[in-house]
Amino acid sequence: MNDWKYFFADKHIRLVDHRDPQVLTTAMASFAVDDALCESIGGTIDQVACRFWVHDTTVVLGIIDTRLPEIEHAVSFLQDQGYEVIVRNSGGLAVALDRDVLNFSFILPDLPELGIHSGYQLMTAFVQDMYRDLTDEIEAYEITGSYCPGDYDLSIGGKKFAGISQRRVKKGIAVQIYICMCGSGAKRAELIRDFYQAGKAKTDKRFEFPIIKPDTMRSLSELLGADLTVENAIERVLKQLGRVVESDLTGEELAIFERRMKQMIERNRKALG
Repeated sequence: MNDWKYFFADKHIRLVDHRDPQVLTTAMASFAVDDALCESIGGTIDQVACRFWVHDTTVVLGIIDTRLPEIEHAVSFLQDQGYEVIVRNSGGLAVALDRDVLNFSFILPDLPELGIHSGYQLMTAFVQDMYRDLTDEIEAYEITGSYCPGDYDLSIGGKKFAGISQRRVKKGIAVQIYICMCGSGAKRAELIRDFYQAGKAKTDKRFEFPIIKPDTMRSLSELLGADLTVENAIERVLKQLGRVVESDLTGEELAIFERRMKQMIERNRKALG
């Protein structure tokens, strides 16, 4: 699914803009919103949504992270640094968010042509085209030593600046990406490294937690030597998509969101106490 333009060509594209951290004050809500949109769009064949979201000073954990031997100490360490800590409902491991990290999601109907890797491939190709005027060196492969490593880490010259995840809900697919736009990618990686150290990750024999090497991570501004911001990235996304209709959640979607939000709160209560 490298031809994102072909896939979007006959689709109605809806924009849901949650870039203001005051709109959704916790990242738990963003994952609940994406689930609500999955349920709604999953019942269609010609609808897709693009949603922007930004959360300040937040660390999003994967469920495996909650199995750290000293998870309570590790969470307290992050909170002492001023970070909110939440557990997401999709796969992956710990990720650092702040105002200079753009998250955006494509919510797609789970059509027959979309295989297990298609969402990842679509998002990769989309981001590569977003910055085609600045570089043709964006690659997708696992960057060992980065946080939340995966096959679709986006990097330039072996330095990771973005990661992609995917979640399927009720015949809908949420393809989610975080892009470190500016600031220090290495400092974000140091935070996650210290989180794993506080949680005594190396002593755990059940799970293999990543060994974070901060030098493997950068922001896109650092990599391209350009002044790139969250707002600039949003402009590029919208320019590529072309025609979009902006709308927030409908009444029916809000009801689904409330149910999904309760599930997120309960998940976090069980995982983190």
